[in-house]
Amino acid sequence: MHVESAPPWVWMPADHRLMGETLHTQPYLVLGDKYARAVKVGAQAQPVMFPLASADEVPALLAQVDGVVLTGSPSNVHPRHFGEPVADPSLPLDEARDEVTLAVVRAALAAGVPLLGICRGFQEINVALGGSLHQAVHALPGHLDHREPKHLPLEQQYAPRHAVTLQPGSLLQALAGGAMTVQVNSLHGQGIKRLGQGLRAVAHAPDGLIEAVEFEHARAFALAVQWHPEWRCWDDPLSSAIFAAFGRAVRQRRQQRLADARAYAAAPETPA
Repeated sequence: MHVESAPPWVWMPADHRLMGETLHTQPYLVLGDKYARAVKVGAQAQPVMFPLASADEVPALLAQVDGVVLTGSPSNVHPRHFGEPVADPSLPLDEARDEVTLAVVRAALAAGVPLLGICRGFQEINVALGGSLHQAVHALPGHLDHREPKHLPLEQQYAPRHAVTLQPGSLLQALAGGAMTVQVNSLHGQGIKRLGQGLRAVAHAPDGLIEAVEFEHARAFALAVQWHPEWRCWDDPLSSAIFAAFGRAVRQRRQQRLADARAYAAAPETPA
């Protein structure tokens, strides 16, 4: 495939998990199919991973891609990143992912790389920008239990669970065709407590929990949602619109990267 016709590349982080039977457990680097498929089909881009990337490699790796999707995960952001102890030691953490993704958020925003955050990725973005999280939303007075019914089939776990109210004039509302409310799924135990710097809440659940954020001074597409639009994104109008808009943004960045590369190659050499 010629470089000019190749699809844009979207960096998706790896989860670090121990997998296998008890006596043969080994570490694996994992990317959920549903996230990669939503990027491939919904955004018409090529998912890529950089296994074992470190935080100091983030700027150089970002220069090679056209967008970033921070995925959901069974693990939570370690609360030390917002100055709290672990409230429930039984819940999984992934500090190796934290090291990379928190750096990716800040670097992507600074470089104008299109950014989409989903569930854990939504929470990573908030924490990377100085925000904090409720570690157990269901334990808060007056709040819904936002966790999925794990005993039900996946189709029912990812079914719409509650409405969210959209902020008028936001990108998200535009992607929803101007609707004031939309129905979303809900598969999370944690949520935003203190909003990160430069973020604007653009969707709220009926209990007031922030469900989506945008960036006040973003240089490119930048959106994060607490729900899971990647789940069969082609079957839901708003989910389809989110990934299509992200896809347009990453193609625009790819065109600019290629133009910059051509201009650099054509520039006369400067004498030493």
